Amino acid sequence: MDTPDLKSRIRLLSTELFAEVVRHRRYLHQNPELSFEEEQTAAYVAGRLDEMGIPYQKGIGGHGLVAHIRGRNPDRALVALRADMDALPIQEENEVEYRSKRPGMMHACGHDAHTASLLGVAGILTRLTDAFEGTVRLIFQPAEERLPGGASLMIRDGVLQNPVPSAVVGQHVMPLIPAGKVGFRSGKYMASADELKLVFRGRGGHAAQPHQNIDPIMACAQTLVALQQVVSRHAHPATPTVLSFGRVQADGTYNVIPSEVEVLGTFRTLDESWRYRAHELIKQIAEGTAAALGAQCEVHINVGYPCLNNQPELTSRLKGAACSYLGEEHVVDLDLWMAAEDFAYYGQHANACFYRLGTRNEEKGITAAVHTPRFDIDETALTTGAGLMSWLALQELAFAVENTEAS
Repeated sequence: MDTPDLKSRIRLLSTELFAEVVRHRRYLHQNPELSFEEEQTAAYVAGRLDEMGIPYQKGIGGHGLVAHIRGRNPDRALVALRADMDALPIQEENEVEYRSKRPGMMHACGHDAHTASLLGVAGILTRLTDAFEGTVRLIFQPAEERLPGGASLMIRDGVLQNPVPSAVVGQHVMPLIPAGKVGFRSGKYMASADELKLVFRGRGGHAAQPHQNIDPIMACAQTLVALQQVVSRHAHPATPTVLSFGRVQADGTYNVIPSEVEVLGTFRTLDESWRYRAHELIKQIAEGTAAALGAQCEVHINVGYPCLNNQPELTSRLKGAACSYLGEEHVVDLDLWMAAEDFAYYGQHANACFYRLGTRNEEKGITAAVHTPRFDIDETALTTGAGLMSWLALQELAFAVENTEAS
């Protein structure tokens, strides 16, 4: 249901509330908290909800909060919107007035913008309760950046129950897309992500007498090369697959062969069946290669987030609604993204769509990637973030109400 008057009201409110949303974002950016430690962040969100008179529950899945904004006939339909709240263990290098006040912590993935935008949505929708039927559930989620993921814990605590929402919608900043634009992709979008730990054990000793030792470094080196066969020779060529190793630690020195080497890495793919078959191949190749050299390899796989799938019909409707609100020229199609997101868990329990909010501004020098010390956003994107999400929520509520009437 495309209502021009409602669209105009949302645009006007998103402009009026822009300075307030920026204040939220800057406070959160200056006061980041790591996964599972978001106590002050949750208190800040609760304070803003109190000011708006929005009822909420706290302590869901850790420091998560769940709030509800009820329109006319609130039991007719329910749509959920999600924002994550945690920061990363990164030292910020930006010289801006709102830079992080906490050494070694930074909102380098834009979760401050997500939370601020959802608070902006709350401000908009509380002023529009006369204009929609149904209820909007706001999910302020902790711990997206660390396993097992705050989404899984909030779901465990019932965030998708009583009742189940007809749709769960999330947005995430994207520094590759200019501010003012958004991106959508239907179906498979983001990868599963599993943490790998390989421990090679041999027999250390003097480096001048390698024949008396079992060298775990050589076993490690040959195993890492052999493991690339998992991607190049076992994965279907049409199935995106990544196997990368980011840390190799061996406590030997110039003339000492160590007894142990530890390796950390990640395995990612977009096919859940292949994912678990690859786990077995990784174990077989690592254990077998090490054994052939007289060493041992213990393989530990910490199963992480699943593949993220955007429900096609929901995504198509939301993309169309975004084109209506922003103009088709401001809505782009996304490529597959091999990063992972615990938002994927919501899609296992309800129709879900995860889209991207453009934050790039080359003229301002805002181009750094997420998870880097110089990541920042063009804050004009917050108008889009709050306004569009409000519009999408109300359009999806209207669809749910109409669908209920038709049935």
